[in-house]
Amino acid sequence: MSRFLPESFDASRPLVLIAGQGTYPILLAERARKSGIPLRLIELGGETASELVSSFPVTERSAVKVGQVGKLLKELKKMKAGYAVMAGQVTPGKLFKGLHPDFKAIRILAGLERKNAETIFGAIGEEIQKTGVHLLDARTFMDEDLAEEGLMVKGKEKIELKHLNHGIEIARENARLDVGQGVVVSRGTVLAVEAFEGTNAMLDRAGNFGAKNCLFIKLSKPNQDTRFDVPVFGLQTLEAMKNAGIGNAVLESDALLLLNKKSVLKKSQNLGIGLQGTAD
Repeated sequence: MSRFLPESFDASRPLVLIAGQGTYPILLAERARKSGIPLRLIELGGETASELVSSFPVTERSAVKVGQVGKLLKELKKMKAGYAVMAGQVTPGKLFKGLHPDFKAIRILAGLERKNAETIFGAIGEEIQKTGVHLLDARTFMDEDLAEEGLMVKGKEKIELKHLNHGIEIARENARLDVGQGVVVSRGTVLAVEAFEGTNAMLDRAGNFGAKNCLFIKLSKPNQDTRFDVPVFGLQTLEAMKNAGIGNAVLESDALLLLNKKSVLKKSQNLGIGLQGTAD
């Protein structure tokens, strides 16, 4: 079914999808269903696509607001979850505005020295595990969408090896510092690094310089917790690259998801944007 499932996985026990934005949770749900696994949904208020919500019977779904950790745990118990998986982005700004913390969440936040997406979702993941629910790797059922090592799509612009190595060096350091996972470089110059604003906003900034031979690189973080944090690349990112005049993307193989990979590769070819996978 998926190489990211634990060896002890019991396909008869319900799997609860905790779904954020976009096509990621939609694709994961489709593939879990094809595998015959009993699937349930926890909708995150204002985040989960209505298309995904409506695909579940009322009896097999529930909704919580972002920050209602206590209610989330109760719903997992009510659904008799054996497993849970988190997929899809939650609006980054909700960490500052629009969060609805219950008492459980307030206690978690009070115990964190650093408050960012990694520490918050990591702490929530630990609370889920404490209830006896196994929180799965977020790449589960997404095997076919992983970036492959080597050339996936040949672009119109050539990538110079020294500029590629420079970009990878900067991207790794940026990821190590937990600033972001993407960078844009041009002929040895760093145009932009990804931070809290996200990939597409970073690409837009990089495009403002009108630089030539721009290269976008996105890697995973060292010791990335893939239960809730998996870097992704999709059709919207391709559009952002086109608008910014960026001709190539280098993505870490086996770590980064090309959401709906066949569509991404086809569109990349049509746009003349190169895609290449690099080893860790």
